[in-house]
Amino acid sequence: MNWEVIITWLPRLAEGAMLTLELVGIAVLAGLILAIPLGIARSSKHWYVRAVPYGYIFFFRGTPLLVQLFLVYYGLAQFDAVRQGPLWPYLRDAYWCAILTMTLHTAAYIAEILRGAIQAVPPGEVEAARALGMSRWQTMLYIILPRAARIGLPAYSNEVILMLKASALASTVTLLELTGMARTIIARTYLPVEIFFAAGLFYLGIAYVLVRGFKLLERWLRVDACQGR
Repeated sequence: MNWEVIITWLPRLAEGAMLTLELVGIAVLAGLILAIPLGIARSSKHWYVRAVPYGYIFFFRGTPLLVQLFLVYYGLAQFDAVRQGPLWPYLRDAYWCAILTMTLHTAAYIAEILRGAIQAVPPGEVEAARALGMSRWQTMLYIILPRAARIGLPAYSNEVILMLKASALASTVTLLELTGMARTIIARTYLPVEIFFAAGLFYLGIAYVLVRGFKLLERWLRVDACQGR
């Protein structure tokens, strides 16, 4: 193992790791915002309300992220309406295409997580809220969604880790995130083992911090719930 080479290229790998964190952070937060109405609609008792989110979730969960990324990055440019539209300055940029694809992809998974969490809320809590005179939307906002957040947090944390690993696919559209930077360095040094080993350590470090952060958040939410009682 050539440690000298690893130490030499650590700053460049750190730059790639920062871009990876940026991509994942924006995607999972924007995906969560998009997933909330999708998850609520997905848990509806009316089939016509569930239909659109079901189709969306089915498509993005049923096709690989790499295919979706290629469709956005290479496919949208085939349409004149897109090239002449106001969003073209963003859609021709690999950075925004990666964020858009990752956001749409993870939103489908988070929406399904939220749907399961909403349906797992004890019916007695909902009935108690309605008995106190809360409207349907008040019950959803103050009772169901906070309870569902606690129930779905472990699955959401797993989705964040999965998106961290999936972010490596952004290197296929020329982005120099962690994996893309590692491949660029390997093309110069011809030392794939050392560079990929260092990149793997970065991924492990980021994953460890995320896991510990979510563990602390889960513990805080449990304590907060107990104090509320």
